Amino acid sequence: MPMTADDILAHPALERCVRSQAQSLLSIQGTSPRIASLFATQQRWLMAHAALALYFRNEADNPGAGLLAERFLELAERHDLASRNTASAFLTEMLKYEMVRFVASSEGRRHWPFEPAPAVLMALFHWHALHLATLDGLDGGARVAAFHARPALLGAIQPLIADGLIGSGAVRKPPKTFELFTWIDEGGLVMDRLIVGCEQGVVGCERIATDVTSISALARHLNVSRTHLGRKFSEAEAFGSLGWSGARGRSPLWVSAGFRREYHAAQAVKLAIIDAAFESSILAGSA
Repeated sequence: MPMTADDILAHPALERCVRSQAQSLLSIQGTSPRIASLFATQQRWLMAHAALALYFRNEADNPGAGLLAERFLELAERHDLASRNTASAFLTEMLKYEMVRFVASSEGRRHWPFEPAPAVLMALFHWHALHLATLDGLDGGARVAAFHARPALLGAIQPLIADGLIGSGAVRKPPKTFELFTWIDEGGLVMDRLIVGCEQGVVGCERIATDVTSISALARHLNVSRTHLGRKFSEAEAFGSLGWSGARGRSPLWVSAGFRREYHAAQAVKLAIIDAAFESSILAGSA
């Protein structure tokens, strides 16, 4: 049976496993920043999952069909992921940077469908494998091995994950500090970096020291606006979610136990959705 979010959140190995996961996500950003930009904000992350789900479902029904822009725009509006203009601008950007491309065999059609570029599909496969590895780390399962043995499962799993993410109130409306960062460029990676930098093995402390000492250095490393990031850090500081152990900007940053708990809870919700999708796909494939 797939693990629930509560199961995952209560697991004693969660901190270790999500730290490793966060480090891997940061590595993806370092090697493929353009592809990582697909998921730079909560809104882009959800739009990308929605578009990919449409693509995989179309491919299952009609290989080579691709995805029509109009269908994606309708979906974004219907699920309140973004305005039509914002969704259209997102798609235009993805075409500009060749994250998606027009289906070559569709020339001459009235509406020219598009498809994800091979590099995006490869990155998507790694993203799924990474999260399945986190789940395996929690319960000793063999999801990653099964996924690598049947890579075509990607097309069955991803739409179910997209459904779960888009339909989850916990994903769409996260706690205040987590939400503060998810709607800024690279906000998820900012939180990943803070979690990776947290002192390990800390129990019962309200403030957990990190190895981050400079907002400017963090902004440069993640290629985000120093001004915008500093503003968000100030808001989080006002919440009591993070702060400086000494002189502001010249001492290690700490994060609150509550903020780290928000991060762990958000990961638990996401991982539970992925686990349920994987289980459903495996059972459907063996039926």
